[in-house]
Amino acid sequence: MTKTIRLTAAQAMVKWLSVQMTEEGERFIEGVWAIFGHGNVAGIGEALHGIGDALPTWRGQNEQTMAHAAIAYAKTLKRTRAQAITSSIGPGALNMVTACALAHVNRLPVLFIPGDVFANRRPDPVLQQIEDMNDGTVSANDCFRPISAYFDRISRPEHLLICLPRALAVMTDPANCGPATLAFSQDVQAELYDYPEAFFEQKTWRIRRVEPDPRDVADLAAAIRGARKPVIISGGGVIYSRAEAELAAFAEVHNIPFVETQAGKGANGWDHPLNFGSPGVTGSECANALCADADLVIGVGTRFQDFTTGSWALFRNPARRLGSINLAGYDAMKHGALPCVGDAKVTLERLTAALGPFRVPDVNGQRRLDWHAAVDRVTAAPASDGPDNLPTDAQVIGAVQRVATENTVVMCAAGTMPGALQVLWQSVPGGYHMEYGFSCMGYEVAGAMGIKLARPDKEVICFVGDGSYMMANSELATAVSRRVPFTVVLTDNRGYGCINRLQIECGGAEFNNMYKDCNVETQPEIDFVAHAASMGAHAEKVASIAELQVRIVEARNRDVPSVIVIDTDAVPGTGIGGHWWDVAVPQVGGPDRLEHARKRYNENAAHQRPFD
Repeated sequence: MTKTIRLTAAQAMVKWLSVQMTEEGERFIEGVWAIFGHGNVAGIGEALHGIGDALPTWRGQNEQTMAHAAIAYAKTLKRTRAQAITSSIGPGALNMVTACALAHVNRLPVLFIPGDVFANRRPDPVLQQIEDMNDGTVSANDCFRPISAYFDRISRPEHLLICLPRALAVMTDPANCGPATLAFSQDVQAELYDYPEAFFEQKTWRIRRVEPDPRDVADLAAAIRGARKPVIISGGGVIYSRAEAELAAFAEVHNIPFVETQAGKGANGWDHPLNFGSPGVTGSECANALCADADLVIGVGTRFQDFTTGSWALFRNPARRLGSINLAGYDAMKHGALPCVGDAKVTLERLTAALGPFRVPDVNGQRRLDWHAAVDRVTAAPASDGPDNLPTDAQVIGAVQRVATENTVVMCAAGTMPGALQVLWQSVPGGYHMEYGFSCMGYEVAGAMGIKLARPDKEVICFVGDGSYMMANSELATAVSRRVPFTVVLTDNRGYGCINRLQIECGGAEFNNMYKDCNVETQPEIDFVAHAASMGAHAEKVASIAELQVRIVEARNRDVPSVIVIDTDAVPGTGIGGHWWDVAVPQVGGPDRLEHARKRYNENAAHQRPFD
């Protein structure tokens, strides 16, 4: 007879999660971020208390930012480990929706466990319940359906026997990886059930490497042999596959230059002789020149996203073709690309074997050297500092670059800095972390904490603008209480400077982005130093680029987050690199500035080629 163990459904869930292991012998779900409410405190909360350090629980300040920390953790560890987040029903659950979408877009494993309404429907509607007058089966958690790689509602205790393995199967699947949401009815959390003891035996989850079809390899190899100006676009899939060395070796053996997307940047060092920087809207001039001339664009682990492709106006060679190495058939087929479905590491090895000694003609490296000189120029310290000569974002990046070490990881998510960092930051391998799939304002502070939790040996430097900092900063208090040190470089340009520049570029008037252009009675004077210090962080404001460099070095000796505030000029962009981005301009009406913007838009749109 099958041996059983009597547990509540919540106890069974946490017990099962505590014995799901990686091949390295660590828990796949490292622990659970939790904010309790009536929807999860008596069930999941009591179960987490009971299991203790076998599945540790951490308290955050906001459900969304707790999830951001978990996302950064999974991204840093290349999807080999994950964390879970639990909330109550209603507002707590809905706070996590944005973060779930972020994980989904970036294909990152996170386990969301929102409490759900009563399955027995006795206290109906319960506090915070959202009712659908036409569908009694719907709750607020149905918002997670389109943004979860796996979604299930636990309305009976025995559902766990099926839904838990399914959730982790998705989270550990390299092709379908993403967030899993288990909406857990709050009464069911507390219900007893006799679970098979075998269900709680330790299990090791293997992240498979998918072999490509030899016919696909042969087709792509033939296309490469027929090309004279191929270029490789190295995406985030290279990093998740741990194929960094294989990509560099493939480029070297066949003499094919490569460029790196936001997600792929830092797979290989900036100083690799075949690394031409980044392509697209926030790309380098040398990378964009290569892509414009290329007759074959070989994507490796990339979705050919809008920014990467310059809104499909970048690849201008009339003879160009696309090839795509990707684990997901959905991505490999995009835009009429020649697909090669498989793991990046394995596929590059198979492709090298198929190509043999084939090499393309010599690559002109002078463009790359010219680019490095341009980066040095715009990131150099200003001749003088002061309130009438505020530094640019590029100069702030230069200050951090000059004191960075091989151990430094820089990170960001939204606003001016992502584009500036992509185009200017000279990354060492593993030294770059950017959330740009969703470009979610508010990710930065919590994300920096998640990176540091995943890699406590690294120096983590978070770039954040004043606008994004104002959206979500409270996990500073969590990092202080857990003694998780990282450095925040807070650039204050008094508004949403990035979107203000885009507004101007599209022919619009400066409106509702900078505080000076907003409908307010008085201009805000926000003391970011006092604010960060009130949460326990070490906080200070610097008056110059030189002082910023000194303070970054000093922050390395602290065991709490350091927030360094510096005023910056909102007007200049990087001044170098870049490409057109398809942001629609009103087709009629407006002053001359809109007429000029429409003309530029039409000229660039004429180069768009979204399908071969």
